[in-house]
Amino acid sequence: MPTPDSRPDHATDPAGLPPVEVATVGETMVVLCPTPGEQLEHAERVAVSVGGAESNVAGYLARLGHRATWVSRVGDDPFGRAVVRHVAAAGVRVDLVTVDPAAPTGLYVKDPGPASTAVHYYRAGSAASRLDLAVLADPRLAGVRVLHLSGITPALSASCRALVEHAVTDRPLPGALVSFDVNHRARLWPADRAAPVLRDLADRSDLVFVGQDEADALWGTADPAAVRRLLPGPETVVVKDGAVGATALPRDAEPVFVPAPRVTVVEPVGAGDAFAAGYLAGLLRGLDPVRRLRLGHLVAAQALGSSGDNAPVPPWAWFDRLLDAPVEAWSPLDLTGVRAEV
Repeated sequence: MPTPDSRPDHATDPAGLPPVEVATVGETMVVLCPTPGEQLEHAERVAVSVGGAESNVAGYLARLGHRATWVSRVGDDPFGRAVVRHVAAAGVRVDLVTVDPAAPTGLYVKDPGPASTAVHYYRAGSAASRLDLAVLADPRLAGVRVLHLSGITPALSASCRALVEHAVTDRPLPGALVSFDVNHRARLWPADRAAPVLRDLADRSDLVFVGQDEADALWGTADPAAVRRLLPGPETVVVKDGAVGATALPRDAEPVFVPAPRVTVVEPVGAGDAFAAGYLAGLLRGLDPVRRLRLGHLVAAQALGSSGDNAPVPPWAWFDRLLDAPVEAWSPLDLTGVRAEV
């Protein structure tokens, strides 16, 4: 597997800028959400925000001090300009985002309910669905240490699926670690159609993130060991089990489990992206597997306590204190009602 620490930090891209450490590729959309406490069919006003799995990961990484770029397409419309402005405001480079004059920016709408939040997509034929493998040939991606993808992208179109297959198979960014979040979206494709595709893409990646619930729904794997047996290819598979914790299963070492701290859940959307960003930040910083998982949990806790797809992150001193806590202090960690000063 490529080692992220091996890439030279002093190199520059053709534009004279330091190379990014992480490139994420995928669709980001405008999000409409009714006033808190209201369901969509009764709402008279909606709030406008921006959300997308891959740009969420890039945004959290940028907030954690890493150079990240988001690669995508948006429509030549106000929504597209809002998306690019929002992602850039998080400190993410957006010079690899293409504006498509012939296709719209995608849209999704949240419908909060008493037990969960439903999501309605309006993304068929979007600009991002016209992404193709050519985007990974851009010389500005030279020096990237991690390429992060998700299982959302191959569901968008044939060209998007070809892009992800190209990334995990042909490895167009030499030396880059390929990170893949399974991120199954049943509204885009049902499990019976998605399962073999996502398994194949995951197995050809270097690092895989998957929720235990989605792995069970897709492949009938009841525990992390079963997921690891199903995916022998990656160097590491990380299985997330919600409030229980997360397990990292390296190919050539013993599994590592770290329980999740208790938190107040305001909105679960985006927590998986935050976890992936935290884990990747730990990987880029050379942290050991336990601290990588802890950092994933701590960044996810910030997302769980926020109503948006992105949340501020605390200073590194706050993270460092908890990353270095002894096991007996971590295991009962309760962040309920605790918001780190940002």
